[in-house]
Amino acid sequence: MPARRRTQPSRLHQEPEAVTWAREKAGLTKRALADRIGISEQLMGEIESGWRSATPANLLKIAAALNCPIVVLERTRAGAGVEHNEVRLR
Repeated sequence: MPARRRTQPSRLHQEPEAVTWAREKAGLTKRALADRIGISEQLMGEIESGWRSATPANLLKIAAALNCPIVVLERTRAGAGVEHNEVRLR
């Protein structure tokens, strides 16, 4: 049996850099945010790195915990990065 290779999801619900930016802006660690929304710290790290897509329900919980509009965290189109989202936050 060949070794399984881990691949990133083809479609993410979140913009990973925006999630990290909003979490840091809120002054929370990955562990603290994960505890607030009821997921593991490992899953939080994978969401922020883009290795896992946040479920729509978890993305809503993340936005609520960060007191952040969900549109800031959502991936709305390919190539939309932190720079695009930062403009909306200011």
